Amino acid sequence: MKKILIANRGEIAVRVIRAARELGIRSVLAASEPDAHSYAAHLADEVQIIGPAPAAKSYLNTEAVVQAAVQSGCDALHPGYGFLSENPSFARSVVAAGLTWVGPTAAAIELMGNKSRARQAARDAGVPTLRGSDGAVDSSMDLAAVAATVGYPLVVKASAGGGGRGIRLVTAEADLASTVDVARAEAQAAFGDSTVYLEQFVHRARHVEVQIIGDGDRVLHLGDRDCSLQRRQQKIVEEAPAPSLPDHVRATILASSIELGLQCRYVGLGTVEFLYDPVAEEAAFIEMNTRLQVEHPVTEMITGLDLVREQLLVAETGTLRLAQDDITFTGHSFEFRINAEDPDNGFMPSPGTLEQLEWPGGPGVRIDSGVVAGSTVAPFYDSLLAKIVIWSATREEALARSIRALGEVQIVGVKTTLPLLNSLLCREELAAVTHHSKFIESTPDLLGAPA
Repeated sequence: MKKILIANRGEIAVRVIRAARELGIRSVLAASEPDAHSYAAHLADEVQIIGPAPAAKSYLNTEAVVQAAVQSGCDALHPGYGFLSENPSFARSVVAAGLTWVGPTAAAIELMGNKSRARQAARDAGVPTLRGSDGAVDSSMDLAAVAATVGYPLVVKASAGGGGRGIRLVTAEADLASTVDVARAEAQAAFGDSTVYLEQFVHRARHVEVQIIGDGDRVLHLGDRDCSLQRRQQKIVEEAPAPSLPDHVRATILASSIELGLQCRYVGLGTVEFLYDPVAEEAAFIEMNTRLQVEHPVTEMITGLDLVREQLLVAETGTLRLAQDDITFTGHSFEFRINAEDPDNGFMPSPGTLEQLEWPGGPGVRIDSGVVAGSTVAPFYDSLLAKIVIWSATREEALARSIRALGEVQIVGVKTTLPLLNSLLCREELAAVTHHSKFIESTPDLLGAPA
């Protein structure tokens, strides 16, 4: 692998460029017109403009992206996360063009991208799952009978959903049929696939996940994470390892994640996600993300591994260089997502120019960012500016370091989610691990928390 196209932008593009350079791989950034002078473009060895600002005409334009890779002489393509990273048709087109796809096979992406099929695959692999419908449902079925086997409250979920979208809560039978109709329409509009299924709703659940890596024949786990602090199903704070997780639950999710990876002959990085019920002390599978995750740095901090490097090496050689015994875990890490959003205005995007930008420093502090002072935050894409990643020997020390580090951040020119993060860090619920995936939306005194 000598030259790689990075089909993404922002901090993840920067992250891949750096990992590639350390391996002696030249990088070509596929950029939209507004991103032609971005920080990622400055770092890349080459830039290929793939279209105008709208993502549909640039970052989601499969033909333009593949053509950019071929024309620039690349032999591989890294999709980052989001955009086309979990598009099986795109993965096939990359391989068909003679390029190395840095990710799992298209078949694995397709299987895990359909949530109802993924549930069945998880059950077949012995992974614990929530009660749910046996496949897709619609209003022509005896929905009441199916729902009775699941129990209320339940959620209607889009089979092709992702990123927290395509989920509707139902608390009573009277609302079931209409909610299924609405969810099917939303799923069709958002994902081009109207199929939905029913799944048990877990009250005050925590969101835990397992990082895996495979080469098609072997699969390893790289530990677990907790991603429970979310707003509208979008993660805001992540940590590793998942705190206050009983040993038997941790052992189960680690082992069963490996089994699921083996069943689908998984290649590269992936994340198996679970809902954990602290009352019942049980965790159940919800989905698998077939890509590099935004929150991968917390796993890097506690393992000492460069996950993007490992991802590139597996794609290049087809073989894992590590064994499970090579992976050790030390200390505790938090990641805080800094988004250009206005907490005082319903978290609306806050585009503009970064007039001043100062990040924290000191031991155990890492900044993954796609912007510098003077950068323009465009209104066209995801609002993530940076991730502040903290490590220390214990969770208590990591929290104290996080409070200190976030207090040093200075951003002028756009509104950000820093006030919300600072508010969360002061909550006893976070220190005591009594928070859950609906904590932000159910805590009125958190700045900007109401949905």
